[in-house]
Amino acid sequence: MLILASFSVVPIGEKEELKELIAELIPIIEAADVDYIMGAMQTTIEGDQDKVMGVIMDCHNHMRSHSSRVLTHITIDDRNGASGRLKGKVQDVESVLKRRIVHE
Repeated sequence: MLILASFSVVPIGEKEELKELIAELIPIIEAADVDYIMGAMQTTIEGDQDKVMGVIMDCHNHMRSHSSRVLTHITIDDRNGASGRLKGKVQDVESVLKRRIVHE
């Protein structure tokens, strides 16, 4: 069964600019071979529950190696029989609007 999980990892007490630390998480996500979309405030991944939760904890632990305190926020969408929801949820809204949503 596949789940969607949106998460953000925030080191507390670090410098104001976090782009370098956040960029270090992308190879961790890519190495897990899960579908993902990075957003401005979070990353959403789709995959097997154990793999998804493992990726999130790997990202959390990596950030923890840089900071003495880390907050990780997770939202999980777990729906029977659902797959392809990473893009499908956006396509559902686009079908209601009868137009493509621009992501730029």
